[in-house]
Amino acid sequence: MTTGADGYDDPPAELLTEAAAAFGLLASSARLHIVWALAQGESDVTGLAERVGGALPAVSQHLTKLKLAGLVGSRREGRRVVYFVADPDVVTVVRLMVTQLASRAEASPAARRLRGTGA
Repeated sequence: MTTGADGYDDPPAELLTEAAAAFGLLASSARLHIVWALAQGESDVTGLAERVGGALPAVSQHLTKLKLAGLVGSRREGRRVVYFVADPDVVTVVRLMVTQLASRAEASPAARRLRGTGA
């Protein structure tokens, strides 16, 4: 951490770049759903495609991106490749965001209706 001119501690630029890249990957609702599903348990690409409602090639591409970023890992079980969450901290962030948004939606049905109208 570095201390800025205002006296606050700021993370190094490299760390912010790494965090932005991780958030960028999770900005896709399909990849977010895949991470959410894998947080519930390991799965192969066929099971994930069925669960998230995506085409097999698309889910496979998303998994490749998540794996390259180190958010998801895989291992071979015979001819099958099983995927799992490689970074549990990512699951914590995803659960926190989804839980917060769900709580807000439950607390304010009027706000939910307004968002649906484009207002």
